[in-house]
Amino acid sequence: MAYERISDANEITARYMDRILLTERLIGSKVADTSIEFLGERFSSPVMTPAFSHLMAFKGREMTGLEEYSTAAKNLNILNFVGMMENDLFRKVAATGAKTVRIVKPYADNGKVRDQMKFAEEAGAWGIGMDIDHIFGPQGRDVVIGEEMDVQTEDMLRGYVESTRLPFFVKGVLSVEDALKCAEIGAAAIIVSHHHGRLPYAVPPVAILPKIREALLSSGKALKIVVDCGISSGADVYKCLALGADAAAVGRSMLPFLEECGVEGVSKFITGVTDELRYVMSFSGFAKVSDIDSSCLVLPRDIV
Repeated sequence: MAYERISDANEITARYMDRILLTERLIGSKVADTSIEFLGERFSSPVMTPAFSHLMAFKGREMTGLEEYSTAAKNLNILNFVGMMENDLFRKVAATGAKTVRIVKPYADNGKVRDQMKFAEEAGAWGIGMDIDHIFGPQGRDVVIGEEMDVQTEDMLRGYVESTRLPFFVKGVLSVEDALKCAEIGAAAIIVSHHHGRLPYAVPPVAILPKIREALLSSGKALKIVVDCGISSGADVYKCLALGADAAAVGRSMLPFLEECGVEGVSKFITGVTDELRYVMSFSGFAKVSDIDSSCLVLPRDIV
């Protein structure tokens, strides 16, 4: 059989994730608690929503998809993320009452970046951030729905951090080098992600995650780490936590439930993911999310 090359980072990530296996520690274990403390706030679960953009109303329903999954996040008491949108739509998202982090695109128009971040803070956002992995496109700088993107320097990112009282997230970190730069500029958290495979052959976030965590701890700047890409189950979330993440965001795995049943569908899906996380934690002897480490993992390099 001819060797089949795979450049799709989503496929690479799925294969890597599925090769991480779990062992058991049952004697003396108990039903686990999935609640977490994250940047001073208590949440019911380390499962978080993805930073989706451009979701309008599904099946003729009144609310946009962004408002629907934000409402579900509010009801579940989990941290909510949203992506590219204009201010009028973010106002509607904020009105759901969800604790929401607005991830702003790296617009070439720096005035628009600052306007959207300021608006988010005034509208009641829980946090703000920058989506750095949308800077480049096949022809040079990326263009998203007619909006040109541009390179963001450390000084620019530091300026955003210093301009707000809110926790600042940098999304699209996929290297130790960028993680350390985020720590230096004062970010509160990073999202380790390849943004649904924008880079061919991108390393799976869970594969680079332990190196990022180790480097941050060694630097003395232990900012929070969220992981996304390919997260569709409680076992996936558990693996992320065991490898050094503080939380994990589900992504496109949530979309069918959102499209079909809106708020109820998202609530049911995320509750199921959290329930499986609790189940796997209990099977491996971890009573709290903060207790989880890699001791119950069998990594691909260890599989003969």
